[in-house]
Amino acid sequence: MPVSALPAASERAVNSSAFKALFQAAEALGADITALFTEMGVTLSELEDSDRRYPVSDLFRLYELVAHKVASPDIGLYIGRIDYVNRLNLQLYACSACTTFREYLNVMPSVLRIVGDIGEVKVRREGEFIRLDWQPLAPESAAQRYLSDSSLSVAAAIVNSVCVRPIPIRAAHFSYAEPADLDLLKQQFGDCLRFDQPTSCVYLDRACLDYALIKLDANWVQALAQPIRYLFEDNSNNNDFVLAVRKTLLRLLPSGDMNIDRAAEALGISRRTLQRRLAAQGTQFLQVLQELRAELAIQYLGDERLSITDIAFLLGYMDQSSFSGAFRSWHGQSPRDYRKQ
Repeated sequence: MPVSALPAASERAVNSSAFKALFQAAEALGADITALFTEMGVTLSELEDSDRRYPVSDLFRLYELVAHKVASPDIGLYIGRIDYVNRLNLQLYACSACTTFREYLNVMPSVLRIVGDIGEVKVRREGEFIRLDWQPLAPESAAQRYLSDSSLSVAAAIVNSVCVRPIPIRAAHFSYAEPADLDLLKQQFGDCLRFDQPTSCVYLDRACLDYALIKLDANWVQALAQPIRYLFEDNSNNNDFVLAVRKTLLRLLPSGDMNIDRAAEALGISRRTLQRRLAAQGTQFLQVLQELRAELAIQYLGDERLSITDIAFLLGYMDQSSFSGAFRSWHGQSPRDYRKQ
């Protein structure tokens, strides 16, 4: 996200899923949920509203409350585990478009932004390693554990589950001070831990980039292939080149960085050639992109395993509200109302 597009601190917000995960962790660890709802001034019905957003400042307050009530500064590690499971369906959809861990990493950073305006995980190379860096939007949050722990926990869980070969974490760095109890951190990230570092990150062997992803069960493959069959096999109005563009866009969309230059590069042609060949078919890049998104949105909404937020990111949108606005322009109603029908 460009710096100019970042929301002001007072406008930063998170999706209701971030709050739901914290309440789930609090209940599992023995907190009085009724009292917690009262203290935060929220209700269960509000949390079930996937379109609802809460100020980031309220998220930090809830983290502090839950950590105090369950007497555990490790609450971010628990949230990471919950978020990992809650996003399994989204990860499976992403895996269906990839064959190697290198390709999957192009998708994963976007997946990890689905909470809201708190930051993102970036992939970097460093010698024989690759690093997954946690980059918070609020620099002051780097000194506290919660977001670093939860974001890197999700990343570590994903890394350790999508490939046939295991991918061990070689080291983990944290931007906060060393806590007194390291047991859960070591269980999650191993023994090589360093604190008071410039960036919270985990190190992986660079060789893992070419590891093969686990092939999905046949039933899952059939379910995941449904949008592809609908969009390609039954679409006789498109010629081979337009179909090639649509297939390329389908693979690139979850990365969230979708533009004509990236599509041209993936197709192995120049931007001008892409424009010229599409024009010869009476269309243009943005038209192909929007038609594909509109059709995919309908297919994904038919799968109740995917949340509205999941669908937004599978279609390459930065957040749920951007997807909802686009969907209204295509179909005259919100994704949530369409799914209810």
